[in-house]
Amino acid sequence: MIAVDTNILVYSVREDSRWHKPALRCIRALAEGGENWGIPWPCIHEFLAVVTNPGIYDSATPLEQALRQVEYWMESPTLQILGENRAYWLHLQHVLLLSQVRGGAIHDARIAAICRASGVTELWTADRDFSRFPGLVVRNPLVG
Repeated sequence: MIAVDTNILVYSVREDSRWHKPALRCIRALAEGGENWGIPWPCIHEFLAVVTNPGIYDSATPLEQALRQVEYWMESPTLQILGENRAYWLHLQHVLLLSQVRGGAIHDARIAAICRASGVTELWTADRDFSRFPGLVVRNPLVG
């Protein structure tokens, strides 16, 4: 299963992003395809925080529109919303000990552990920091 990180979600919605069109194509392909795909809950929370933030965007996305976008994604019959399960804690410990990340990078480790515990085979992201976490294939679908 492919999971999608926050930045791909943001780019797919924000038309002012230079990555908007390729990100939108990626999300549509997943949402309309026949294979299961996933979005971790922390990425949904972060998506909402980023697109509605007037400190990031002069014309921030209205909250109602951002919430509606999440609902549109949830209409995809193949989407799985990924969260912590019983296996998560063991995966988080493993990811943290092997990567030795600290501070704010714990947030990314949480996403990586959720993905691993949920059977994700590939994480789509434009964030190279995820390469620090073993056992998770990371790919930027917007380039090459």
